[in-house]
Amino acid sequence: MKKLILVALLIMGTAGMAQEKMQPLVSVTGEGKVKAVPDEVTVRVRVETTGKEAAAVKTENDKNVDAVLKFAVKMDIPQNNVTTQYINLDKSYDYQTKTYSYQANQSIAIKIEDLSRYEEIMSGLIASGINNIDGIEFSSSKIDSYRSEARKKAVADAKMKANEYAGVLNQSAGKALSISETGISIPMPQPQYKVMAMRASDSMESSQETIAPGEMTITARVSVTFELL
Repeated sequence: MKKLILVALLIMGTAGMAQEKMQPLVSVTGEGKVKAVPDEVTVRVRVETTGKEAAAVKTENDKNVDAVLKFAVKMDIPQNNVTTQYINLDKSYDYQTKTYSYQANQSIAIKIEDLSRYEEIMSGLIASGINNIDGIEFSSSKIDSYRSEARKKAVADAKMKANEYAGVLNQSAGKALSISETGISIPMPQPQYKVMAMRASDSMESSQETIAPGEMTITARVSVTFELL
């Protein structure tokens, strides 16, 4: 008798597990996109000095860098928006003249929080001593809000897809059983700007525009599993 009861319990347990495993589900991916216009730009500028004496080259480069940093302070750029990227002092040999020369480089990243000040600040940086612009990167001060909006759109997109699949079967998507974020991408718009003269003596008209920030697209992707009702 005990054996029969044990067998019956095993059968019931197995049947229960089978029902749990056969729970009808629908799994989909959702994507949400938010377009935004950048309102900030980070400019990577460089001060480069060459010469025959290492000490003189380093001293001259440091002097120019100091002028650039003081200009940033004068323009009320926050200290945490000005970052030294790297400092180099290289030695090279000219086989034709059989002499050595030295090149000092210091790269500085400057974040400009107001795009309308870009021309004014860049003109002043050039006058202060920078002689290279290594690149610029646009960003947004509202990026966290845009990410949140993209995530919500991605979940809504997943819900819509789940109901579309279920609707074909005359069913519907129930509550979500799992949600996982598969990624958020923010491709930066490619900067479009005219080549700026690297001579401090050149004046720049206040109305001149040398960059176009374009548009950035924040994309969120999620994977969601719903009950199938």
